[in-house]
Amino acid sequence: MIITVSGAPGTGTTTLSRSLSNELGIRWVNTGELFRRIAAEKGLSVKDLNKVAESGPEIDYLVDDAQKNLAKEGQGIFEGRLSGYLLKADLKIMLKTDLKLRAERISKREAKLFEDALHEVKFREESEARRYEKYYNFDIFDLSIYDLVVDTGKFNEHGTLAIALAAARALPHKV
Repeated sequence: MIITVSGAPGTGTTTLSRSLSNELGIRWVNTGELFRRIAAEKGLSVKDLNKVAESGPEIDYLVDDAQKNLAKEGQGIFEGRLSGYLLKADLKIMLKTDLKLRAERISKREAKLFEDALHEVKFREESEARRYEKYYNFDIFDLSIYDLVVDTGKFNEHGTLAIALAAARALPHKV
């Protein structure tokens, strides 16, 4: 079984993906972590690597190819903004919530000022939206490709997990 979990920064994709992986006993592939690893290898911040990635598709394609190759190996929870677009999945989940709530979550998680987190989230989203439109012709704000869309501002992490597990267990080949 392949499940994708997508969403903007601060929506809870990592929390849900980690929990689904634990509950279902299948591996978790975090494409954001792949991107952060590339940034670290190049001695760049994620923000700076986003700027570099806007100049050409090579960085995004590295992450995409790694994700696709891992999916060929078998089941997993694939967490990433484009995972739902790039992978043939049994269940495609999108998490969404209000921008200010997401910035608040990020500011707490990363111990930074709310204003700084808000600015960084806006910058990152704008950068990614431009890249995904330019390189893939994807509208990242189009939710129609997802099987399940959950507003994590309405449900806490346990509620979000319960919804996702119910959807996964309702699939024809139960987990």
